[in-house]
Amino acid sequence: MSPSNIKAVIFDIGGVVCRSPLIAIAAYEKEIGLPPNYLNCSIVERGHQGSWQRFERGEIPLLDFYEAFSRDLSDTHNGNKWYARYCERKGIDCPLLPESLKVDGRELFGRMMRESKELDTHIRDAITHIREAGKHKIIALTNNYARVDVPPSELAFLGWEEGGATPEHLTGLFDDFCDSSRFGMRKPEHGFYLLACDRNGIKPKEAVFLDDIGINLKAASELGMKTIRVEIGGSLKAVRQLEAIIGINLTAPGLTMDNPAKL
Repeated sequence: MSPSNIKAVIFDIGGVVCRSPLIAIAAYEKEIGLPPNYLNCSIVERGHQGSWQRFERGEIPLLDFYEAFSRDLSDTHNGNKWYARYCERKGIDCPLLPESLKVDGRELFGRMMRESKELDTHIRDAITHIREAGKHKIIALTNNYARVDVPPSELAFLGWEEGGATPEHLTGLFDDFCDSSRFGMRKPEHGFYLLACDRNGIKPKEAVFLDDIGINLKAASELGMKTIRVEIGGSLKAVRQLEAIIGINLTAPGLTMDNPAKL
């Protein structure tokens, strides 16, 4: 695909533009004695009507989400079953799993949000260079919570004192900011990707999409988007892949490691 075919670069936020909330989940799992990715499996496998998914579509308020999130993640009956299937898919031995579990959904969500306050330096600079070149639209496509009512007492706990989940200095990086809680749909639903394209007058095949989650990238690829996976600690590698696709130098001099910048 030649650079001239690409009209837009679409970025996920958490795990791409900002630090990954998965870092906080991994730390919490370790702290309470769970194997890696146990809680991630519970979140994903809960499906379309899981508390996490409903919250990202803006369907439930924050305090109700805390309660439902705690309940979902403490469900070892399903959680153990889903994790055993995960181990089978990965070809790894399934460890001893908990008979009971008490996950504090508020505590976990707060850690995730505070962890993801920081901008990734390489991605931020890449966006700056793309904007300076003036050849591509810059779009955010994020499963987010901007339209969720947050009690004032929770803002500091979540690290949202300045601008909530999507402060202006974050949204201002983009020509368009597509937030799941605003539109009532989320990745990996095809309609969410198509909405972003329609709003910006492009076809999926004219976009490059960067995300850290495989299922989200798979959906984008099915629609014809060029995709780049951003691994934790691998944003510079991802930026270099993006350079090759859009034909613009995005690597600022002197950046040799992933150094986050505070929002």
